[in-house]
Amino acid sequence: MSSVYAVEIVRLAFYDIGRSIDLTKAAALLPGIPGMRLARRRDTPSSLTMPTPLCVDLRSGLKKLYSEDSIEGFAASARLYDEGVLSVIVRLKVNSTLEDLHGIESKPVSNTIRDLDSYVDERYRAVLEQVLPAVSHPRADPESESYLAYCFADVGVEPFQFMRDNERTLTTLLSGEPYDYPLHESQIRKAMSNPFSYSGRDLAVFDMDRCIIIDSDRDYEDVLLICELANYQYLELRTLDKLLDKWLDEAENDVNAIARKSKKLKTGALRKKFSNIQALRLDALFILENLENSAKIIGDYFLGTVYEHICGIFNTSGWTRSVERRLDALQNVYEIVKVERSERTMLILDVVFIIVCIIFPVLQILQVMLAN
Repeated sequence: MSSVYAVEIVRLAFYDIGRSIDLTKAAALLPGIPGMRLARRRDTPSSLTMPTPLCVDLRSGLKKLYSEDSIEGFAASARLYDEGVLSVIVRLKVNSTLEDLHGIESKPVSNTIRDLDSYVDERYRAVLEQVLPAVSHPRADPESESYLAYCFADVGVEPFQFMRDNERTLTTLLSGEPYDYPLHESQIRKAMSNPFSYSGRDLAVFDMDRCIIIDSDRDYEDVLLICELANYQYLELRTLDKLLDKWLDEAENDVNAIARKSKKLKTGALRKKFSNIQALRLDALFILENLENSAKIIGDYFLGTVYEHICGIFNTSGWTRSVERRLDALQNVYEIVKVERSERTMLILDVVFIIVCIIFPVLQILQVMLAN
């Protein structure tokens, strides 16, 4: 008979809904509490800083939604970041076998909730509709990111022993494959090769879209918060990279039009367009700076190493370099336009100089000669 475990399923979903969110205005539309609370346990330094989103409890009317004996609890919340990100977090506590955990995000939760994924989407749309007046330059097609955490309570044995005894099943769970999928041994070794533990009572393994946390004390809120922060930064970097790519294409087209001296491209419209893109570029610079300063998760302590490991999986450093290269490229475009405008101005001044200093005197001389 398969063992049944107490597990909390945590679904994190992130959406870049606009250039920014006015959190003061949003709080009037959807009351919440500002700030992300991190209980400084383990060896977390007191100097650690975190973003200050608006945190909204979405649990109203949810406490008695479930009726199945296997469901212990259900909760939902949202966070609004001033950089324009909305996150929806759904938490489901169940008693389940390892087999039944596979694909649980797509399984029915209760008579009123079809599945976690559809519920997250419904909550996202409901919250977005309420806070949209507080969103600057809403995205027509928001970028999104999601993450799934399986948080085990007491598993009956030491966490490393549990991992060794169930490594194949845990690997298929971590990778999102079916329960009996015939994974190669090399994939299992790779997935289970880098576990993180602070004590003999906890263990965590991370992948691109999922993680497994084992903690008999259920003391994993700080690890979940680090997962949320890393996903939030990953989404922002991907969104910035995509937007900068679009702005570069537009800027390139306009520079080419200048080179061709296109009659269709009016100087006033060009100046306005480049002014707008320059403003967007400054926004991108500020967002990138805020991302780098939003959490000083550096140093050789437990949460720092977890954060760096997840960022390594997401390759956030590579995305940051890509964003910085595109920002430099945009700057070069503006320099080209600036030089082109300067050359035009100098040409006009040269023409004026020739007219004033040479042509006018010659005309005056001719008038005097004709008069005589």
